[in-house]
Amino acid sequence: MRVAVIGGGVTGLAVAYRLAEVGAEVSVFEADRQLGGLATYHDYGPFYWDRFYHVILPSDRHLLAFLGDIGLGDEVVWKPSRTGYYEDERFYSISNSLEFARFPPLTLTQKLRLALAILYCSRVRDWRALEQITVGDWLLRLCGRRTFEKFWRPMLLAKLGDAYQRVSAVFIWSYIQRLFSARDRSAAAGEQLGHVRGGYRTVLARLVALIGAAGGAIRPATAVQRISAGERRGGLLVETATSRERFDKVVFTSPMNVLRRVVAEELVAVSSPAEAIEYLGVICMVLVTRKPLVPFYVVNIADRRIPFTGIIGMSNIVPLEETAGRHVTFLPKYVLADDPLLRAPDEELRPMFLEGLRRMLPGAADKGIESVHINRAFRVQPLQVLGYSRLVPEVETRHPGLYVLNTAQFVGGTVNNNHVVESVDRFVARYGRSFSGPSAVPREPPVGVGPPAADRQRRLAQGV
Repeated sequence: MRVAVIGGGVTGLAVAYRLAEVGAEVSVFEADRQLGGLATYHDYGPFYWDRFYHVILPSDRHLLAFLGDIGLGDEVVWKPSRTGYYEDERFYSISNSLEFARFPPLTLTQKLRLALAILYCSRVRDWRALEQITVGDWLLRLCGRRTFEKFWRPMLLAKLGDAYQRVSAVFIWSYIQRLFSARDRSAAAGEQLGHVRGGYRTVLARLVALIGAAGGAIRPATAVQRISAGERRGGLLVETATSRERFDKVVFTSPMNVLRRVVAEELVAVSSPAEAIEYLGVICMVLVTRKPLVPFYVVNIADRRIPFTGIIGMSNIVPLEETAGRHVTFLPKYVLADDPLLRAPDEELRPMFLEGLRRMLPGAADKGIESVHINRAFRVQPLQVLGYSRLVPEVETRHPGLYVLNTAQFVGGTVNNNHVVESVDRFVARYGRSFSGPSAVPREPPVGVGPPAADRQRRLAQGV
């Protein structure tokens, strides 16, 4: 069974690996030069690490099981984490119950009300009613204005930017569900966060090796331009700038706007326009320093003068031997995908972010900043506005060999790699058997659609 997987992010590579397990001959097409999507890595000079920040929670059972399946279970490293809060030019630690009880910005009554609200939220099972109220209004009702302004609003800004004002309460419900479960499972040893040694570069390399060992092919820097029906010979035709190949089945994992652009109209029907879904993007400055900037994994910022929405001290959970003795700190700012700031040049963003850092940490320059990197992502996650589940496009594939699996279809939860792996495993449990049969399309070499035929013959003769 010849299968094309469109998209080489975590979804695409995970589904390709699972389908290779059941005997499919898989080819993964990825438009970017690097695989991984949001989980890809970056060359920081002395070391490689993730382009954006990722951690594993003890409650991420689907992701942990998947890592075990691909032989990386023993490579997951756990470390206790600390949480910080910045307000009025001061840092506070709220990493455990005692520190939270001493948290000066809130009174004892407000802290009790906050704790009860978190407990209540963790026990809510039906999220659909929460789609009808904004996250801000819901938290105001549960906790009161001061608790919202001092505790929740900085967290919402850190995760959503100013767009939080249009997001439903489902967002914070799913966040608390995941976080509360993590703390509950690791309570005996204190809150812990995990990572795979070497970051997601290790995960991507292992998946590429396993897919290749099963006879699959990985094709980075290969954008799919058209997917159409195979007509008389059956199957589906996948066209790129340089080839046209026939496959028995296609699994499409790229965003909806790409699907509408490349998949022939007669093969798929989408119930709502792709423009109905808004996406959040992120600007993420990464600092490589010789000394740590903060003692926390995450710092929530309650000062609107600071241009970024949080500080992620990755080296507080990742051993320095993995980053060549350097400390890695992420400064994220979440904005809507169409925000002009997301497209601003590095020369404009760098001084803006560094000035904000100096305001928080006047001695930041003394930490030995070795390099500054600015990474961007234009589609981090769909914005879960009021009634989001009604906006999610219902995709009807009109060809038995075409399947669609992407993050735009996620409802009732945040987008994270545990959720991604869970969706892949559900997909394979439902459809996996249909990918295990012999190929029904004729075995033929890829047909080039780029250079003229004579030029192709010349290239072949020259071994190009």
